[in-house]
Amino acid sequence: MRIAVLGAGAIGAFLGAKLSHAGSDVVLIARGAQLEALRRQGVQVRSDRGGDLATEVAATDELEAVADAGIVIVALKAHSIPALAPRLGALLRPDTTTVWAQNGIPWWYFQRHGGALEGLALESVDPGGAIASAIPVATTVGSVVYISAEIEEPGVVRHVEGTRCTLGTPDGTIGDGCRAVSDALSAAGLRAPVVDDLRPEIWLKLLGNATFNPITALTGATLGELGELPEMQAALLEAFREIAAVAAALDVTLPVSLERRLEAGIAVGDHRTSMLQDLEAGRPLEYGCLTGAVIEIAHRVGVAVPRLETLDACISLLDRRRQAARSGSAPRPQAAERR
Repeated sequence: MRIAVLGAGAIGAFLGAKLSHAGSDVVLIARGAQLEALRRQGVQVRSDRGGDLATEVAATDELEAVADAGIVIVALKAHSIPALAPRLGALLRPDTTTVWAQNGIPWWYFQRHGGALEGLALESVDPGGAIASAIPVATTVGSVVYISAEIEEPGVVRHVEGTRCTLGTPDGTIGDGCRAVSDALSAAGLRAPVVDDLRPEIWLKLLGNATFNPITALTGATLGELGELPEMQAALLEAFREIAAVAAALDVTLPVSLERRLEAGIAVGDHRTSMLQDLEAGRPLEYGCLTGAVIEIAHRVGVAVPRLETLDACISLLDRRRQAARSGSAPRPQAAERR
């Protein structure tokens, strides 16, 4: 069975390399300098934790490569998916399993949720429900990826730490597709547990992504450097409490304490978050699915999140000003967005 990885950045290329090295039939979908390097030399992974590896792997910039895949791992940034979803959905076979490896609240979160917000499409993640209307939820597998990696140069991935990709489905039903994904990742030397309810894991990781990512982008700090200032640790914990309160309003119980989650994030050490990497590379910043989604849900369930709103406003302004500078125009004032 062919596995297509849509979005061969740091995480996508790492997953593709591990799967290909273990014998899976893999095609990476990429573009630009990354695609050229993948075609020329395959993927090189440099890792002090799991050992280096180099593997040749098929690479293309054609989305049509998903059409003959039994598993499609979508490793794109969340904000790039809505525009692509109609084309992607039209190309998928009815039995193709799609695995969604994004940060933050995924587009499918309230699909088969069973709560008061059943079927809700978050505007911060899936504007107008474009993804939900194009992608079959029945063959959808969610993934919470605990892997830290960076692109050192095109075709070369630096693996910092982590090998876990926790899997689950919107309704908790574990079918053959989800098991096949877990088996393939496990055979590649990754940890791929399948859980009945992935949503607590989503919120646990979101605690860090919605705080570490924008703060490191604003300050230029690594994860380890966030722990050097007690005032920063205190501020992070307060933001964690806001996020945890939103999760609690959805009847989600976090599996570890907020203090332990903070310690674990800082312990990653000399690692630049994906948002800081995107900032330094001049790419659009991914925050709609992070701060934006938490704020949108918070407004619906009546939970105050002033710290998250401040972070969201700061990173949004930073992103807008940088994009305006690239285009040579000054950012124009906009009406406040209601989430």
